[in-house]
Amino acid sequence: MARTPASGIQHTIRAGEYEAVIASVGATLRSLTFAGRDLVVPFGADEVRPAHRGATLAPWPNRVVDGAYSFGGRDFQLALTEPARSHALHGLATWLDFDAVEAGDDHVTLEAVISPQTAYPWRLVVRVGFALGSDGLTQSVAVRNESESAAPWGTGPHPYLVAGAGRVDGWTLTLPADRVLAVTEERLIPTDLRAVDADDPARFDFRTGRRIGSAEIDHAYTGLVRDGDGQVTVSLTDADGSGVLMQWDASCSWVQVHTADRPDPDESRLGLAVEPMTCAPDAFNASRYDYDAGLIVLEPAQESTASWRIAAIA
Repeated sequence: MARTPASGIQHTIRAGEYEAVIASVGATLRSLTFAGRDLVVPFGADEVRPAHRGATLAPWPNRVVDGAYSFGGRDFQLALTEPARSHALHGLATWLDFDAVEAGDDHVTLEAVISPQTAYPWRLVVRVGFALGSDGLTQSVAVRNESESAAPWGTGPHPYLVAGAGRVDGWTLTLPADRVLAVTEERLIPTDLRAVDADDPARFDFRTGRRIGSAEIDHAYTGLVRDGDGQVTVSLTDADGSGVLMQWDASCSWVQVHTADRPDPDESRLGLAVEPMTCAPDAFNASRYDYDAGLIVLEPAQESTASWRIAAIA
């Protein structure tokens, strides 16, 4: 019997010049290429996934501050999976091994169950679809609450986009967002929403495309500007104008952007994390904030779906 790689069972799908490899652990987008060019930062099949790279985030994206929240009149304490900042990071599904329930040459659908546990006592069935076409890779996340009570929910992806050769500094970012969520410097705890051009536009305002340069970003944006079809498009291009875009609809009203700064220079700023999210950071504590954090409350038997697309810019 063949040994399963560290990242799980591998599912390769193809369409035209696109190829994607999805790893079963965390329903993770392990690689995505167009005409042999990386559109996301990849990692090896037999490598433990680094830095949530390409993982599906559920039942919350981003952070729950101090891992503590209240819901339905009860207090809960999640495991602190981001110990350096003492937060619960990126949900419970990132290390689940998802089973393939449908597959073809250009698509695969994976499914896993988030089982009731002390800090999250609800049973959710999570189904993640990946489909390639001439317009790139579309990922969807569908959830069904199989519990007898309402459950808090949020989701999003965690790809690190790649425009071309080099690193984040030399790429041009276009991000149609009017507001950025201010956070504390050390622990990234949300404080308040601000206009992107209010305090540090060189760092936060990319409504008109420009080079990222030395800007260090690990912030959530909202006030997203949509086109006539209700779509938000974030683009990342190199000096030649080729690159990658990410697009999503009204299911995600927030997006986290991270320049992937790391202590090791060899691992730093290799790609730009663009993470559409159905809710804000710390949305499980939505009542603390004076803005709409977008928390979804799933009633028993209720379903919810979100999706996004990654495509090459030729």
